[in-house]
Amino acid sequence: MKQPFDYPPKTGFTRELIPALFPMFEQASAGAIAVDRQSRVTWINASYLNLLGISSPDSVVGKPIQAVIPETRMPEVVKTGTPILLDIMEYRKQQLVVTRLPLFDEAGAANGAIALVLYDDLQPLTPLVSKYRRLHQDLLAARKALAKRTRGTRYSLADFVGASPAALEAKRRARLAAGRDMPVLLLGETGTGKEVLAQAIHAISERTERPFVGVNVAAVPENLLEAEFFGVAPGAYTGADRRSRDGKFQLADGGTLFLDEVGDMPLPLQAKLLRALQEKEVEPLGSNKVQSVDVRVIAATSRNLEAMVADGSFRSDLYYRLNVLEIPIPPLRDRLMDMGVLCEALLESICNSLKLRGEITDTAVSALCGYDWPGNIRELRNVLERALTMGDESGVLDAEAIFRVLPGSVRRPVNVEEPLPPRPLAQVMADAEAQAINAALAASRGNRSRAADILGISRSALYEKLAKYEV
Repeated sequence: MKQPFDYPPKTGFTRELIPALFPMFEQASAGAIAVDRQSRVTWINASYLNLLGISSPDSVVGKPIQAVIPETRMPEVVKTGTPILLDIMEYRKQQLVVTRLPLFDEAGAANGAIALVLYDDLQPLTPLVSKYRRLHQDLLAARKALAKRTRGTRYSLADFVGASPAALEAKRRARLAAGRDMPVLLLGETGTGKEVLAQAIHAISERTERPFVGVNVAAVPENLLEAEFFGVAPGAYTGADRRSRDGKFQLADGGTLFLDEVGDMPLPLQAKLLRALQEKEVEPLGSNKVQSVDVRVIAATSRNLEAMVADGSFRSDLYYRLNVLEIPIPPLRDRLMDMGVLCEALLESICNSLKLRGEITDTAVSALCGYDWPGNIRELRNVLERALTMGDESGVLDAEAIFRVLPGSVRRPVNVEEPLPPRPLAQVMADAEAQAINAALAASRGNRSRAADILGISRSALYEKLAKYEV
């Protein structure tokens, strides 16, 4: 029978080595087959015949190999002259590990190919495949952990604590934003948790494996903002680094860029930011080359951007570009019903960091509800941490412990120009009773007997109303 190797390969073994090496390859394999330049079978050994369930080589020699083995990739090897060193081929519900090598004529053109079945059963490879999969999973987990430590997120949507209607609406919109790759504008006072919500949106979006880069616009000097955003080319100005420096857009490429206090951005930079968002490209400072970037922007501000647009201090086109999905974040004074769960969550975090134990009573929560919270949740955490630090070893925070560290009460402004919408009389009376009970508890520093005396009702009646209004 004519041997499959008539000519030396284009690269690799010499003609002298081939006759000596091929019998070893054939013996070590579970089957071997060769084709010509038209991908017709020219030779097949007995092992491959048994594997294919064919009795005689005469029934396959001269036929196109795809008529014998439909799943083969031998024509591809002949056409390209490129070997396929390792492949898994399906044949009649059997998985074969195959290597395919091209054959070359004296002119260096592919004039055939040979395939060797390395394994006709994947069972011997199971330990190797399992080890590879385990190492691959460990690598992915390590990369994810590294991304979290470097340019990842610390907060999830569970960290935005609250069950009040305003808090639930903010979380609903956050989930909506996470499912759509669009710019988001977070509106809220300082300390309300804008960055927590921004990180939560990134963490549950399709960009979660990519960087999350945050920059506080108000904290960067105006003359450095352009370099901070778009990067710096080598030697862009006197004293600049000889190496290029990536800006926040380049660092966030593929991920999310969080622009905190975007209302403090100067007008000249607003125009460049708008172009970067529209064209999806940036030009580093001192460079004439543009770089393409794929960045999802989440902006946040505590300022009234609509008023700034009206007086010309904020570009209207940038405002509409950023405000595709708006998420208002309510101040703490408008979600006092969340005070209890917020205190529990904050105390858990504080106790873990300070290695302390702590709990809060319902009278302490009532005392906290009597304050206006201009610093919102950030201020609440500060008050709880001070109360826990200055309290006794029991770690129990009652109303007295809160009043010792709580600043003087701040009265909430009443807008007399906008009357309250009409409500049922029963609801008005219920709200008034709840406010009166809160005020009495605050005045009595949590002493319920004194609060009942102030209200002119019995202590049992006070307990009934506390349960009724969930005060």
